[in-house]
Amino acid sequence: MGVIPTIAEAARAFAARSLSPVELTHACLDRVERFEPSLHAFVALDCEGALAAARGAEARWMRGEAKGPLDGIPIAHKDIIDVAGFPTTACSRVLAGQKPAAADAPIAARWRAAGAVCLGKLTTHEFAWGGPSFDLPTPPARNPWNPAHFTAGSSSGTAAAIASGMILGGSGSDTGGSIRGPAALCGLAGIKPSYGLVPRTGAFPLAWSLDHLGPLARTAEDCAILLSACAGHDPADPASDRRPAPDLLGGLGDGVRGLRIGIPQAWHEGVLPLTPATRAAIDRAAAIFRDLGALPRVITLPPLQDLTDAGMVILLGEAFAIHAPWLRARRDEYGEILRERLLLGALVSAEDYLAAQRRRRALAAAIAEAMREVDLILTAAAVGEAPLIEAVDRWTGFRLPNLLLPFNLTGQPAISVAAGLGVGGLPVAIQLAGRPGEDALVLRAAHAYEIARGPLPSPPLLAG
Repeated sequence: MGVIPTIAEAARAFAARSLSPVELTHACLDRVERFEPSLHAFVALDCEGALAAARGAEARWMRGEAKGPLDGIPIAHKDIIDVAGFPTTACSRVLAGQKPAAADAPIAARWRAAGAVCLGKLTTHEFAWGGPSFDLPTPPARNPWNPAHFTAGSSSGTAAAIASGMILGGSGSDTGGSIRGPAALCGLAGIKPSYGLVPRTGAFPLAWSLDHLGPLARTAEDCAILLSACAGHDPADPASDRRPAPDLLGGLGDGVRGLRIGIPQAWHEGVLPLTPATRAAIDRAAAIFRDLGALPRVITLPPLQDLTDAGMVILLGEAFAIHAPWLRARRDEYGEILRERLLLGALVSAEDYLAAQRRRRALAAAIAEAMREVDLILTAAAVGEAPLIEAVDRWTGFRLPNLLLPFNLTGQPAISVAAGLGVGGLPVAIQLAGRPGEDALVLRAAHAYEIARGPLPSPPLLAG
């Protein structure tokens, strides 16, 4: 087949019997065979299991008993998430030789129950933080727009696999932007849900109070389909929201008329080196929302550097606490980048950590106060186009403010959406964030923006 459809397009084609889950799964597996050697998106693949699941989905569609829009859709999971029958290695020698997981993590189990066809496990930066690293058991994933360029991380394999058409959607984790960053650099949509909306049970943690799980896909509509199927309480996750999962699909097409959209202009100025294409994308997005009847306006939020500093202290402290026993006993088994980052956490004192958490509360309260005057926040999702992978500076995230981490601190839903192409024909992206619990509104606005923005060029490999 030619261009791989979106999830929503594939579901409509299944219903019309113009496409079958088996045909689609074969097409995705063919792409894995063609593109995996240059993109390194997968760490484990189950062709037979995927085709068996696709045949089951096809039979349900033929009987008129499909489970919903995910039934028969090829997906895969980041390799920090347990999937029954696969070892979870986090792309690290520390977990090499792990036995296959006995059970699915809730996100994997819920997508499986919705009929999704799991192709396997996907590359991640080591333990969802150390990358791009070239001294791990598997090489880092490459950007399908140009394999010489970076995907961002740490959900790198997920983004590479979707942007190349190997899968239609996949899971990621986001502690400081690890869903939204790869979505931005690979021209996709990726949502960090509200804290607690998707249970993290069965996923190896990076920083307990910042970690989120969520989906990446080609469009906000596809993200809504995926998130709708995995949201909901899990008693095994202490942070899991006990409230009923929101309806993420019912009002998706309701538009944005009357919504107030705040733009923290100061976040895009100063030391943060936004590229011209990214600045233009923000201006275009504001104009699109205005034409749709929304009310964009400049707002003042806490300084981006303050939010980044608090978040990095918390991340360092929590990540070191998780890895300290292994660092003491097996330090040399870690890749160099992650080892150096984790060891910085040994310098975070209890006083530092608690001060950062107190600062976090004050910063979150200030953002909540600002959002009494607006419904959504619009920012850049990345400073610009993907850099060359060989030129990525491992310490940039420690020196410059982070546009994505603030919403991990606050637990707000935030989505990265493709906004066009910049230098070298590489993607640029915007970010939309809403109040905690208002994931449906964030997805609705992103969907309206994508429709009004119009189609964008596809990655060369996606049309290949």
